This record gives sequence, C-alpha cells and structure tokens, in this order.
Amino acid sequence: MDEAVLEQILQSAPKMKILVLGDYFLDHYLYADSALDEVSRETGLTAYQVTRVQSSPGAAGTVVNNLHALGVGTIYAIGVIGRDGYGYQLKQGLLEQNVKLDGMVETALRVTPAYIKPMYGTGESYAELNRLDIKNWHPLEGPIEEDLIHRLRGLMSDVDAVLVMDQVEEDERGAITTKVRGVLADEAKRLTGTPVLVDSRSRIGEFRNVMLKPNQQEALAAVNNDSSLDIETAAKVLYSRVGRPVFVTLGNRGQLVHDGTKTVFVPAFDVDGPTDPVGAGDSVSASMAVALCAGQSAFNAAVFGNLTASVTVAKIGTTGTASPQELRNRCRVHQRRD
Repeated sequence: MDEAVLEQILQSAPKMKILVLGDYFLDHYLYADSALDEVSRETGLTAYQVTRVQSSPGAAGTVVNNLHALGVGTIYAIGVIGRDGYGYQLKQGLLEQNVKLDGMVETALRVTPAYIKPMYGTGESYAELNRLDIKNWHPLEGPIEEDLIHRLRGLMSDVDAVLVMDQVEEDERGAITTKVRGVLADEAKRLTGTPVLVDSRSRIGEFRNVMLKPNQQEALAAVNNDSSLDIETAAKVLYSRVGRPVFVTLGNRGQLVHDGTKTVFVPAFDVDGPTDPVGAGDSVSASMAVALCAGQSAFNAAVFGNLTASVTVAKIGTTGTASPQELRNRCRVHQRRD
C-alpha cells in the first residue's frame, strides 16, 4: 500500500465521527484453573474453579474496538441492551473507549446478548470449552424498535460514516429488523455523501442503498443460492440491487470489489508465521469505513482493510486490533518485500 495514502487515512481518523449500528454482545471469559478442580459433594461432578474473569464488548462492539484502535475521534454506538449486569459491563467497556452511548437503548424487556466463554487449563495454557450464548428469543418490541429508529434518524445526519453489524441470525430478534433496514435504506438514499457499510450474517441481500461486505458464501446465498454463478457475477447482482460498491471477502485470499464500473481482485497481504482469523472480518469492516470516510476509493479501502487484517490475524488467541504504528510498520515490511 502506498505510504502517502496510508498516512492520509491515519491522519484523517481523529477528525472522524463514525456511527456503529447493530447487535452489541458482551464477550465474557471465565478462566478455570484445572489444578484447582474440586468434586461437588452434592452431585459428584467436577466443580471448576474460576480464578480470573475478563469481559469486553463483542459483535458490533468488536468493530468499535477496532475503530478506537485506529484513532477515530468520535464513535457512536446504537443498539439495544438489557438493563442488567451484562449490560452494565458492556457499557463500561464502551465508555472506557470514549464511545458515545446516545443511541444505546436500555430496557428491562430484553437481555443483554452475551457470549459466555469458559476457558479451562492452567498456567499459560487454556482451551475454550462449550460456549454459552445469551440471546433474545422473541421479536424486538414495537416501542423499543421505534426508540431505536428515532435515535438512528437523529444521529445519521451528524456523522461521517455508518457501520451496520447485523449479527443475530434469527429474524426480527436483533437490532436490525425489517423496519430498521427500511429506515436505513431511506436515510442512506437521502445522505448520498455518507458511506454506509453493512456486514450481515444472514440477510446481506435484503439491504438497499448501502455498501455491502459479504463473504463468498453470504454473497452466493444472497443471490438465491445459485451455485452456477461465479463470485464476480454474484457481486454484480448485489450491486444491481444496492447501487453501491460491494466488497466480497475471500478469507486469506483477499477481496473482490465491484463499484459499478469495474471488478477488481484485491489480494491479501502475506503474513509470516501462525495466524488466527477470529475478529479479522470486524477489523476489515472498521478499517474500510475509515478509509471511505477519508475519501478513498472502494479499491483503496479494500487494500487498507486487507492491510489491517494482516496485522490482526497475527495476534494469536485474541480478537486483535491494529494501531496506526502497527499499520505503518506492516506497510513498510510489505514494501521492502516488493
């Protein structure tokens, strides 16, 4: 990546205002030391002894973590959380990164989504046991949905870019309901100069007037699971629906980008040593939004996203982020190889 382009993006970040709309989860880790196992007198089962607890914002919160690491000046969070202990921890994690919570709807009618991750081992070696997921299993209530939409309309006009993280796979159970998607489409059409980038696990084909970032499987599923289509054709079909650039991520190969005029394959950066892909997609979403916000083309945004991913995947056993200095260093390493 050209160092001048990289520097322009990084220098612009502190002046940006970016809104992250979506499903906020709490990642809650419980570290149980296997050397301290006890046998329950009541059940005879092994009672794991938790010696360390760690929490951080997850799902849409992971994107926020990445934006903060990139130096974005103002970050707004919009979503729905419960008025409960996990919600309190999630808010604290966001506030520690100076995230503005004007858009966060709190209600006793919902639980705060959480991924409870038991980690079992001793010393420096821990393995994740079966995860426990806490989600809402009934549709988002009307008054809560209207409150969320009201906050969305109020904030979208005041930001430089919008990131949408549609994490919950069950229809109407998360923050991005059918009605919210409709409002988002209307606002994105009205605010033509504001980049709106969407990442959705199950419904990428249902958004309109926004930029899309599906992976290859999501892109093909969105065009009616037509296995006869190649990924380039799928990207063009998606573009025809939204009228905005489409970024199809291809794992460790990079991205395929279609902007309505041409399709370009943007290769991934080579990474030496072991890699961990957890959170790489979120780091790509965050960094591409920053690049687009800085006025870069869709293709340069994809290059910047791939550069960021090359830093985060090298961080093993953690949902990594990339700092400006890490990106500068990585860019120089790549240029020396060329």
